[in-house]
Amino acid sequence: MAHPLEGVGVALITPFDRHHEVDYDAYVRLLEFTSAGAVDYFVVQGTTGETSTTTAEEKAQLLKLAKENNPRNLPIVYGLGGNNTRTVLETIKTTDLSGVSAILSVCPYYNKPSQAGLIAHFTAIADASPVPVLLYNVPGRTVIHLQIPTVVELAKHPNIIGIKDASTIENALELATRCPEDFLLLSGDDNLVTSSISIGFKGVISVIANAFPKEFGEMTWAALNGDFKKAADLQRRFLDFDTLLYVESNPVGIKKCLEIKGVCSSEVRLPLVKASAELGAKLEKAMINEGFWQ
Repeated sequence: MAHPLEGVGVALITPFDRHHEVDYDAYVRLLEFTSAGAVDYFVVQGTTGETSTTTAEEKAQLLKLAKENNPRNLPIVYGLGGNNTRTVLETIKTTDLSGVSAILSVCPYYNKPSQAGLIAHFTAIADASPVPVLLYNVPGRTVIHLQIPTVVELAKHPNIIGIKDASTIENALELATRCPEDFLLLSGDDNLVTSSISIGFKGVISVIANAFPKEFGEMTWAALNGDFKKAADLQRRFLDFDTLLYVESNPVGIKKCLEIKGVCSSEVRLPLVKASAELGAKLEKAMINEGFWQ
């Protein structure tokens, strides 16, 4: 039986208006757009949602709207992590996690804890959380790497069910080799989805799926169903395009794609700035060239 968090989880962006206030109407449109595009679950307020610059009240409203605008009754994963363990635990206590399938908790950033500190941090979160916990390893942003023995140790906790890994294919291979069979392995790198699934991963939490849910879902499920020729052909179409998305930081690029498609504006909150005209032109050209837009 497939795990409910297999397939494509869309790491939802947070739309802003020209005054840099949350555009809740656009957020509902995004929920409808990605759901119709056949994503398998929503990831609300993951780091792609600009969680470092949204308020507690905004986070609560975004989660509420995801619950209320979910006609396919998709699972919901909620981003709840940080580099102050005490604050994370307090947030768990005060957040309405009813209807949430799991929380996604990013590695602590900046303070650079040891591996023993990471074990203690995530164990405390898993002990406190009323719903299962997914670890999130993204060393390119946090400068901290959840090493394989650390993940294997954390996998023993009954409330830690898996990991979103955005590191290297070598790390993915070792995770697939050493983690328990029922430990959910999810890619955090859209360019490595087909390769990761080929070695035992069960899906992806995706940035690209915000703007291209149908195409990315087709690719991911081709791989999960064993059609790696089809999946690889689709994966190649995203290769250069995926690189463009991060030239001016995430989620700047994917928000520009959503603006081109008329879903929401490309506004971001400082210290990010919205996509330059040059990047926007390159993204639109790539969308057309790859058949993602006419």
